[in-house]
Amino acid sequence: MGGLCCCCSNNADETNLMPSPETRRRQQLEAAERRRYENEHRGVKDLERVRQQQLRSEAKQRRLEEAERAANSGPPTLKWQSN
Repeated sequence: MGGLCCCCSNNADETNLMPSPETRRRQQLEAAERRRYENEHRGVKDLERVRQQQLRSEAKQRRLEEAERAANSGPPTLKWQSN
């Protein structure tokens, strides 16, 4: 029965469970910055590899565009001849 009375009383430690508003704001700001940082870097493990893939993709796109322009600019360079 004595244990029940201890739970119902207000100790000084129990009344100070909430941090001060300033501390709470600081903690929320830190948590928000941590979430932003994690979201920015999620999924990208190797930035250099991503850059290389982008460069290869751009080079491939340029080659395709050049080939398309060459195909559409005038007569074809190879002709079939039959004797």
